[in-house]
Amino acid sequence: LLLLGLAALALPPPAAAQPPPAALRAGHAASSLPAAAAAPRTRYLLYDVNPPEGFNLRRDVYIRIASLLKTLLKSENWVLVLPPWGRLYHWQSPSILQVRIPWSEFFDLPSLNKNIPVIEYEQFLAESGGPFIEQIYVLQGYAEGWKEGTWEEKTDERPCIDQLMYSKDKHEYYRGWFWGYEETRGLNVSCLSVQGSASIVAPILLKNTSAQSVMLDRAENLLHDHYGGKDYWNTRRSMVFAKHLRVVGDEFRNKYLQSTDEADRTHYKEDWTQMKVKMGTALGGPYLGVHLRRKDFIWGHREDVPSLQGAVKKIRSLLEMHKLEKVFVATDAVEEEIELLKKLLPEMVRFEPSWEELELYKDGGLAVIDQWICAHARYFIGTSVSTFSFRIHEEREILGFDPKTTYNRFCGENEKNCEQPTHWKIVY
Repeated sequence: LLLLGLAALALPPPAAAQPPPAALRAGHAASSLPAAAAAPRTRYLLYDVNPPEGFNLRRDVYIRIASLLKTLLKSENWVLVLPPWGRLYHWQSPSILQVRIPWSEFFDLPSLNKNIPVIEYEQFLAESGGPFIEQIYVLQGYAEGWKEGTWEEKTDERPCIDQLMYSKDKHEYYRGWFWGYEETRGLNVSCLSVQGSASIVAPILLKNTSAQSVMLDRAENLLHDHYGGKDYWNTRRSMVFAKHLRVVGDEFRNKYLQSTDEADRTHYKEDWTQMKVKMGTALGGPYLGVHLRRKDFIWGHREDVPSLQGAVKKIRSLLEMHKLEKVFVATDAVEEEIELLKKLLPEMVRFEPSWEELELYKDGGLAVIDQWICAHARYFIGTSVSTFSFRIHEEREILGFDPKTTYNRFCGENEKNCEQPTHWKIVY
């Protein structure tokens, strides 16, 4: 009714463009109209994350939200609307428009759908009858914090702690970032204090609101339901990289690193549900894989990040130890540091895209290609507490590498206790 009311406010469209009857909108297939009353309506779950968060943490938040969706599906018919990518801190390539990017640019949607029902935002717009989100919950902590030793999972509708990132327009609709879709409007916005795992908000979505479309903003405030469990790994395994990016990575491996799936024992099944590899069966290509995070990690003067010279010294010793001659480096280092690396490490190989490739794959696609190549190395070493390195660990775990070749990181020169990453064993 609301949407029909809005249409009435606008200039009268031609007869052909009149909004469809309610029964023809979201959740109702035309063929099922006689049984429309009996058909369960589809509800839409949308979410967003704190703007400064990067590509790889956002992938982790997807796993948490997928877990919530599985909980909701036990009671009702829900589908997850994938939040378009864009405007991320690490995506700094100039003169390329990087907003409103669909998930299919980076991930294989049929694979995601084998785990939970998902659709792109554009499909949501087409199905739901317009750019309206009925209920937005901004997730936040508790103003009073929590007392040590008294952790409990809870959620309450509370006054907003921070200033809302939404403002009302003259029609009383909420305007906001909405992934770069400025025509999107929110009908209601309220704040939820949350303390606990993702499924803690399920009762609120099922009982406190009947809105057909519900958005959780600041979704990173929810924790994992079961980090590292079977449900976690099912969702993680379903996050198969888009085929076109894997092909680019495979061609690069073959051409510059003498690496093929046959020789490396890294056969990949397109259907992730059929892929179950025994740990230690993958050999990997004849090269060392390195993720060297710089920029904000060195600006923060972190003790656990090495100098370039320190990193090169470690790389040299690993090449010698594993009798390898080539090293593939994924890094966000600035141009000056890249030049220095080339001098210190002439055998370094990097994926350096042409302008056309950059425009085609975008910064997110290049990150995926880098991760895919690192995931196939004989031995991998990453950067301390970097989510980019964590995602490579998981990819190698799925491919069946010996954990000793995966869970390794650089140490800072002045680091007293250089603890290596935890091995999160895959669960089927």
